[in-house]
Amino acid sequence: MSEPVEWSEPEAVAAPPASVGVTPADAADAARLVAFGLQPKLQPARDQEYAELLRRHREDPRFARLAEAVAAGLGLVVLEVSPRAGMAVTAAEDSVFAVRMGDYARRTSADAGDRFLHGLAHLAVAALAFPRPEDLADEGYIGRVTVNGVDSFVRQACRRLEERAAERGENTDPATDAPGLEAAWRIWVRRSATGATKDARRLAGSTTGIIGKAVAFLTDSGFLQRTGDDGGGTYRTTARYQLQVRDMAGSAAMAELLELGVVPVTDGTPTLLPAEESDDLELVADAGLPFHSLRA
Repeated sequence: MSEPVEWSEPEAVAAPPASVGVTPADAADAARLVAFGLQPKLQPARDQEYAELLRRHREDPRFARLAEAVAAGLGLVVLEVSPRAGMAVTAAEDSVFAVRMGDYARRTSADAGDRFLHGLAHLAVAALAFPRPEDLADEGYIGRVTVNGVDSFVRQACRRLEERAAERGENTDPATDAPGLEAAWRIWVRRSATGATKDARRLAGSTTGIIGKAVAFLTDSGFLQRTGDDGGGTYRTTARYQLQVRDMAGSAAMAELLELGVVPVTDGTPTLLPAEESDDLELVADAGLPFHSLRA
């Protein structure tokens, strides 16, 4: 006869700790926040869900890391997450959201030389909107530009470059079909400022037409707001645009433009800090725009 088996109470098994991993709902909320950031004209103060997700980003580090990982996976760089700017993102150069200068310029012209002029227009708008380092550092600063003012600024820069080339004994009349380095500036000065049609519309290929396209693009991207029609169109900057310009202020092309010293700063304060010494100042035709579109 077998010995009776003694039974004992099973040892209590500790319950698994509550999961701290990412849930599908968390991922959906993080993606939703990034989606809000891809709508540059949407203001957090006017959308309760957007404002709530921004609050969660601020108060929950785990959620903040998740949202930024989602953005990185889409090829987006997060510039700032705040009530004033929302989730401000810009496209990395290899992102599907990036707008290439060649694609941007071809929307209105197939002329390869125009790609340099479009890039120059964007640089000039940025330089006039935020001419000093303290303008970029001051979150309350609002820059203002006009289409005609940008054109006058670039033409003054052209004259400065021509004077500099003459002093060096360089060719001041390069081939129009070879836009590199300073040649892009000379193409601008040869182009008509307005070239208005019979019904007073600006020609798309005129310099003010090119600037008009640049500021319209920046307005559609939530970087500028149109405030009037004076001077060919007046615009004010947004918090997102300040972040974008701050992000690219050290670029070689921006430094070259500002070092000419023709930005109208009343107190004589130097403009944006120059970049490190570099000979690569060419406006490359297929480079990413200084300010990437926030739309696919």
